[in-house]
Amino acid sequence: MPLANPGVIVSVRGSVVDVRFDGYLPPIYTVLRTGAEQEIVIEVLAQLDARHVRGIALTPTQGLARGMAVVDTGGPLLTPVGKGILSRMFDVFGNTIDREAALSEVQWRSVHRAPPPLARRSTKSEIFETGIKIIDVLMPLERGGKAGLFGGAGVGKTVLLTEMIHNMVGQHEGVSIFCGIGERCREGEELYRDMKAAGVLANMVMMFGQMNEPPGARFRVGHAALTMAEYFRDDEHRDVLLLVDNIFRFIQAGMEVSGLMGQMPSRLGYQPTMGTELAQLEERIANTDTGAITSIQAVYVPADDFTDPAAVHTFSHLSASIVLSRKRASEGLYPAIDPLQSSSKMATPGIVGERHYTLAREIRRTLAQYTDLKDIIAMLGLEQLSPADRDVVARARRLERFLTQPFFTTEQFTGMQGKLVSLADALDGCERILRDEFKDVPESALYMIGTVDEVKSKPKALIALAGDTAGAEVPPFGKGGAGGISETDAQSDVAKSLIKPLPFGTSLPLWKRGKPPPQALSVASPADAKGAEAKGATR
Repeated sequence: MPLANPGVIVSVRGSVVDVRFDGYLPPIYTVLRTGAEQEIVIEVLAQLDARHVRGIALTPTQGLARGMAVVDTGGPLLTPVGKGILSRMFDVFGNTIDREAALSEVQWRSVHRAPPPLARRSTKSEIFETGIKIIDVLMPLERGGKAGLFGGAGVGKTVLLTEMIHNMVGQHEGVSIFCGIGERCREGEELYRDMKAAGVLANMVMMFGQMNEPPGARFRVGHAALTMAEYFRDDEHRDVLLLVDNIFRFIQAGMEVSGLMGQMPSRLGYQPTMGTELAQLEERIANTDTGAITSIQAVYVPADDFTDPAAVHTFSHLSASIVLSRKRASEGLYPAIDPLQSSSKMATPGIVGERHYTLAREIRRTLAQYTDLKDIIAMLGLEQLSPADRDVVARARRLERFLTQPFFTTEQFTGMQGKLVSLADALDGCERILRDEFKDVPESALYMIGTVDEVKSKPKALIALAGDTAGAEVPPFGKGGAGGISETDAQSDVAKSLIKPLPFGTSLPLWKRGKPPPQALSVASPADAKGAEAKGATR
């Protein structure tokens, strides 16, 4: 069968392919196919002249050569949508990669779609409850908004994403879509297994443009995932939770594509069209009169430089920033969210209400005062603080522990049943702690609970175990030990959390290992003093 619009490859430079068409030029974003079995996919990005187009390959280009025939598919890149895509895992071309049965009851749509018009957008600001206390109270998410999740490895980022998927699917009857951009293959496979084991795969879709794939595939996988999300929002009228990991890899892939296409780079080597490309993706995430797409995006900040152009452009689209702290994770305070560095544009009296706003301000003020007092406690001891400052420390430590929470997705590891806490219960617990209602309750009783009323039903053995877990062990100090901390203070919960462990291989002096400290520099004990006097008399 003769080709409708045959083309011929005239140049191959890495992932950039130039094609000559003697008939008519394919439009921008048209998909071309070539190779022995039409397995190589090329997307047209530029028309060079009346006969030549330049495209970027979305697949590896091994085996391509000048003179090979090219097939014009006549349309853009398509992705499947419909109820049949639930519980499945896809690549950027819409191929299933989970080794399950073939797709059925799906239709195919272009990945290039315009954002919803202003007339269809919802102008009402609504809170998106996650069931996680610290997020709902201090940094509430917006329904149809975008939240950035900043965190390194090992601080609980994946666990937090997994818990949000569980709460959304299990409690809100919504759909969750996970989009891995530049993901490691291992992480994608582990997430799929974890979701299947947790029983939340039935209302979830996964799409991956993995780290080993060409930049063109990584650049388009975000658009393909958003097309799926828009189907559930506009056609099914359902709320969608879209998780993107990592949005920086999307910008990085665009930078690679721009460089391959020969565009002049802008500041720090980024593509000159970075702002436009990011906006085309982010503006499609919106709430309309039929449903909402709420997005939680992991954001990598290069070299911790928040003035980096990628970070600056991403911040302009976010409605909430959640910062994970390695220090809180090392103290066992999970989720390890830093309440002072995290923020949300929704935390205003007009949106969350006066009571919620006032409580959140009071919580932040209390935690900030405790942070300022930590150095004084470490140097002089808790006894040197005024009674008012001691009350602040007690409230802050109880708030820190109350804002921890056992997760459903970690039940098999912790042995603790997961808790879903409503915003009303979370605010009520924080307010009662700030009123010193639990002043006589051990701090450990508030650790890893749901609502504050669970303090009364928590077994004493579990309270003791929680206390050991939430605080760091400290070697016993003698009276008047290091830093001015007395024996009483050294055994308290406050001192335990403030004493930092020594670097590996550092040995403690004997008086820090539980031995009595020397009473004077020249005399070790009364017996030694008598011996010294006798020796002097003999001389």
